[in-house]
Amino acid sequence: MRDLFELAPWLLPILFILGAILLVGIASFVPVRLWIEAWAAGVSVGLTTLVGMRLRKVSPAAVIRPLINATKAGLTLGTDGLEAHYLAGGNVDRVVKALISADKAGIDLTFQRAAAIDLAGRDVLEAVQVSVNPKVIQTPKVAAMAKDGIQLIALARVTVRANIHRLVGGAGEETILARVGEGIVSTIGSSASHKAVLENPDNISKTVLAKGLDSGTAFEILSIDIADVDVGKNIGAELQTDQAEADKRIAQAKAEERRAMAVALEQEMKARTQEMRAKVVEAEAQVPLAMADAFRQGHMGVMDYASRGPRRGARSGRCRWLARRSQPGGRARRPDGTRRWRTCTPS
Repeated sequence: MRDLFELAPWLLPILFILGAILLVGIASFVPVRLWIEAWAAGVSVGLTTLVGMRLRKVSPAAVIRPLINATKAGLTLGTDGLEAHYLAGGNVDRVVKALISADKAGIDLTFQRAAAIDLAGRDVLEAVQVSVNPKVIQTPKVAAMAKDGIQLIALARVTVRANIHRLVGGAGEETILARVGEGIVSTIGSSASHKAVLENPDNISKTVLAKGLDSGTAFEILSIDIADVDVGKNIGAELQTDQAEADKRIAQAKAEERRAMAVALEQEMKARTQEMRAKVVEAEAQVPLAMADAFRQGHMGVMDYASRGPRRGARSGRCRWLARRSQPGGRARRPDGTRRWRTCTPS
């Protein structure tokens, strides 16, 4: 070996560099520092376990450090369960913190339930905190109308506590707000007057709370407090006004329809009058033709026409009777001293 180094003096530095690179590679692949931390905290984890995590593409720090916290808090957890939760896409650190908080608060929460809550997409740590310290949810402004037509705008605050056993599959805050709003609308709508609601707003809280709105949700409603009640519009009066306006428009439309029908009927009667006049003119035009035909056939002579024609023509015109005082020596007078005669104007 000494002869080898004498023949190749550059071989020793190369071997030293290769050894350093190998040590750095082993140190980076095998988390020796993390193993020392676990050993110092009293957590029994072998180097082979850490190397296996590396091979399974599991971050050893994401599993070992929460395990150290759980061990220090007095919880008994295994690396297999934590590693499986990590591979399933869960947050190991948040689950362990939730278990520690639940254990200190005396809440019965197992690792399997906490992992299921976390994998369901809920914040298990926040759920434990809300279970210990109830949360206040403020509803948006809820508008409702009493029976007298007055609108009321209510604002409520709902105090809820998380129900750990119903977090998986239970409804969230949106359902609580929707049910509370529905209860407020129903309670105000069943009130005879808006004044009764303003006098006792706590009736809304009692009525809504008695309906059991938290069934099927991940929360337990502790109280419902009405923070503010404002008087809105007179919806009843507006509805009556709109109805009256609609009735007026309907009446105007019907009146316009009747007027149009009357105008059409008038025009029709005018047309019929013109038609009848045309028939009369046509009939009058037939009279000379009939007389001419009578002359041709010999049914009427000149003397007949001379004695009857003017009289018939006078009868066919417009005639009026005139009454005048008769002059002495004139025609025969009526008993009242007047005489009458008729003047005709041919049409």
